[in-house]
Amino acid sequence: MLKVDRTVPAPADLGLDVICVPEGSDLGLQLRLESVVEGVLVSGVARLHFVGECVRCLDDLAFEHEVSFQELYFYSDQSVDDVEALRVQDDLIDLDPVLRDAVVPGLPFQPLCREDCPGLCAECGARLADEPDHRHDPVDPRWAALVEFPASPENPDLPDDVKEES
Repeated sequence: MLKVDRTVPAPADLGLDVICVPEGSDLGLQLRLESVVEGVLVSGVARLHFVGECVRCLDDLAFEHEVSFQELYFYSDQSVDDVEALRVQDDLIDLDPVLRDAVVPGLPFQPLCREDCPGLCAECGARLADEPDHRHDPVDPRWAALVEFPASPENPDLPDDVKEES
Protein backbone atom coordinates (compact mmCIF):
# COMPACT_ATOMS: atom_id res chain seq x y z
CA MET A 1 0.00 0.00 0.00
CA LEU A 2 1.22 3.45 -0.92
CA LYS A 3 -0.18 6.75 0.37
CA VAL A 4 0.31 9.92 -1.66
CA ASP A 5 -0.60 13.49 -0.68
CA ARG A 6 0.12 15.87 -3.53
CA THR A 7 -1.06 19.07 -5.23
CA VAL A 8 -1.23 18.90 -9.02
CA PRO A 9 -2.56 21.21 -11.75
CA ALA A 10 -6.23 20.64 -12.61
CA PRO A 11 -6.92 19.07 -16.02
CA ALA A 12 -8.99 20.80 -18.72
CA ASP A 13 -12.76 20.37 -18.96
CA LEU A 14 -13.33 19.56 -15.30
CA GLY A 15 -16.81 21.02 -14.97
CA LEU A 16 -19.74 22.50 -16.84
CA ASP A 17 -20.32 25.70 -18.81
CA VAL A 18 -21.50 27.67 -15.76
CA ILE A 19 -19.26 26.13 -13.09
CA CYS A 20 -15.87 24.43 -13.31
CA VAL A 21 -12.43 23.92 -11.89
CA PRO A 22 -10.13 26.29 -13.82
CA GLU A 23 -7.54 24.44 -15.87
CA GLY A 24 -4.15 24.53 -14.17
CA SER A 25 -5.51 25.56 -10.75
CA ASP A 26 -4.31 23.67 -7.69
CA LEU A 27 -5.99 20.32 -7.17
CA GLY A 28 -5.16 18.59 -3.89
CA LEU A 29 -5.06 14.80 -3.96
CA GLN A 30 -4.86 12.31 -1.10
CA LEU A 31 -4.45 8.88 -2.66
CA ARG A 32 -4.14 5.36 -1.38
CA LEU A 33 -2.84 2.84 -3.91
CA GLU A 34 -3.19 -0.85 -3.12
CA SER A 35 -1.90 -3.76 -5.14
CA VAL A 36 -4.57 -6.38 -5.71
CA VAL A 37 -4.61 -9.52 -7.87
CA GLU A 38 -6.25 -7.79 -10.87
CA GLY A 39 -4.28 -4.54 -10.71
CA VAL A 40 -4.11 -1.40 -8.56
CA LEU A 41 -6.99 -0.15 -6.44
CA VAL A 42 -6.90 3.64 -6.16
CA SER A 43 -8.91 5.30 -3.39
CA GLY A 44 -8.74 9.01 -2.86
CA VAL A 45 -10.07 12.42 -2.05
CA ALA A 46 -9.69 15.45 -4.32
CA ARG A 47 -9.84 19.00 -2.95
CA LEU A 48 -11.05 21.32 -5.70
CA HIS A 49 -11.62 25.04 -6.12
CA PHE A 50 -14.69 25.77 -8.25
CA VAL A 51 -15.52 29.04 -10.00
CA GLY A 52 -18.58 30.02 -12.00
CA GLU A 53 -21.56 32.31 -11.99
CA CYS A 54 -25.04 32.31 -10.54
CA VAL A 55 -27.55 31.40 -13.25
CA ARG A 56 -30.11 33.90 -11.89
CA CYS A 57 -28.12 37.07 -11.18
CA LEU A 58 -24.81 36.30 -12.96
CA ASP A 59 -22.73 37.08 -9.84
CA ASP A 60 -19.38 35.31 -9.60
CA LEU A 61 -19.21 32.15 -7.49
CA ALA A 62 -16.18 30.52 -5.88
CA PHE A 63 -16.08 27.68 -3.39
CA GLU A 64 -13.98 24.74 -2.23
CA HIS A 65 -15.28 21.18 -2.41
CA GLU A 66 -13.99 17.67 -1.67
CA VAL A 67 -14.84 14.63 -3.77
CA SER A 68 -14.13 11.00 -2.89
CA PHE A 69 -13.46 8.34 -5.51
CA GLN A 70 -12.32 4.76 -5.87
CA GLU A 71 -11.32 2.89 -9.03
CA LEU A 72 -9.63 -0.34 -9.97
CA TYR A 73 -6.92 -0.08 -12.64
CA PHE A 74 -6.26 -3.43 -14.29
CA TYR A 75 -2.78 -4.55 -15.25
CA SER A 76 -2.24 -4.41 -19.02
CA ASP A 77 -1.82 -8.19 -19.27
CA GLN A 78 -5.03 -8.85 -17.30
CA SER A 79 -7.98 -10.00 -19.45
CA VAL A 80 -11.17 -8.10 -18.66
CA ASP A 81 -14.62 -8.34 -20.28
CA ASP A 82 -15.22 -4.59 -19.90
CA VAL A 83 -13.64 -2.79 -22.87
CA GLU A 84 -13.80 0.54 -20.99
CA ALA A 85 -11.87 -0.77 -18.00
CA LEU A 86 -9.04 1.48 -16.88
CA ARG A 87 -5.57 0.04 -17.18
CA VAL A 88 -2.12 0.60 -15.74
CA GLN A 89 -0.02 1.76 -18.73
CA ASP A 90 3.77 1.66 -18.39
CA ASP A 91 3.42 1.72 -14.58
CA LEU A 92 1.32 4.93 -14.84
CA ILE A 93 -2.27 5.60 -13.83
CA ASP A 94 -4.37 8.28 -15.57
CA LEU A 95 -6.67 9.87 -12.95
CA ASP A 96 -8.33 12.37 -15.35
CA PRO A 97 -11.32 10.19 -16.33
CA VAL A 98 -11.88 9.08 -12.74
CA LEU A 99 -11.82 12.66 -11.48
CA ARG A 100 -14.18 13.78 -14.23
CA ASP A 101 -16.60 10.94 -13.40
CA ALA A 102 -16.47 11.79 -9.69
CA VAL A 103 -16.68 15.59 -9.99
CA VAL A 104 -18.92 16.54 -12.92
CA PRO A 105 -22.10 14.56 -12.07
CA GLY A 106 -22.11 16.12 -8.60
CA LEU A 107 -21.99 19.70 -9.84
CA PRO A 108 -25.15 21.80 -9.81
CA PHE A 109 -26.44 22.31 -13.36
CA GLN A 110 -27.90 25.64 -12.24
CA PRO A 111 -25.56 27.03 -9.55
CA LEU A 112 -26.96 29.81 -7.36
CA CYS A 113 -25.20 32.40 -5.22
CA ARG A 114 -27.88 31.69 -2.60
CA GLU A 115 -31.05 29.58 -2.58
CA ASP A 116 -33.40 32.57 -2.59
CA CYS A 117 -31.55 34.57 -5.27
CA PRO A 118 -34.21 36.70 -7.00
CA GLY A 119 -32.15 37.09 -10.18
CA LEU A 120 -32.44 39.88 -12.74
CA CYS A 121 -35.47 41.83 -13.97
CA ALA A 122 -36.69 40.30 -17.20
CA GLU A 123 -37.55 43.72 -18.65
CA CYS A 124 -34.56 45.90 -17.79
CA GLY A 125 -31.90 43.58 -16.31
CA ALA A 126 -31.77 45.29 -12.90
CA ARG A 127 -30.36 43.10 -10.13
CA LEU A 128 -33.40 42.34 -7.96
CA ALA A 129 -31.35 41.62 -4.81
CA ASP A 130 -30.14 45.25 -4.89
CA GLU A 131 -33.64 46.63 -5.58
CA PRO A 132 -36.18 44.49 -3.71
CA ASP A 133 -39.05 46.91 -4.53
CA HIS A 134 -38.18 47.03 -8.24
CA ARG A 135 -41.19 46.81 -10.54
CA HIS A 136 -42.52 48.04 -13.86
CA ASP A 137 -46.04 49.35 -14.44
CA PRO A 138 -47.59 46.94 -16.86
CA VAL A 139 -49.14 48.46 -19.96
CA ASP A 140 -52.05 46.64 -21.52
CA PRO A 141 -50.79 45.79 -25.03
CA ARG A 142 -54.11 46.97 -26.49
CA TRP A 143 -53.46 50.49 -25.15
CA ALA A 144 -49.68 50.56 -25.61
CA ALA A 145 -49.80 52.78 -28.73
CA LEU A 146 -51.70 55.48 -26.78
CA VAL A 147 -48.78 55.98 -24.39
CA GLU A 148 -47.13 58.00 -27.16
CA PHE A 149 -50.01 60.55 -27.26
CA PRO A 150 -50.30 63.50 -24.85
CA ALA A 151 -52.77 63.25 -22.00
CA SER A 152 -54.68 66.51 -22.62
CA PRO A 153 -54.83 69.47 -25.08
CA GLU A 154 -53.58 71.80 -22.34
CA ASN A 155 -50.30 69.96 -22.40
CA PRO A 156 -47.60 72.41 -23.56
CA ASP A 157 -45.62 69.60 -25.19
CA LEU A 158 -48.28 69.03 -27.83
CA PRO A 159 -47.19 69.25 -31.46
CA ASP A 160 -48.47 72.34 -33.31
CA ASP A 161 -50.89 70.43 -35.54
CA VAL A 162 -52.64 69.00 -32.47
CA LYS A 163 -52.94 72.45 -30.76
CA GLU A 164 -54.69 73.95 -33.79
CA GLU A 165 -57.35 71.23 -33.86
CA SER A 166 -58.23 71.72 -30.18
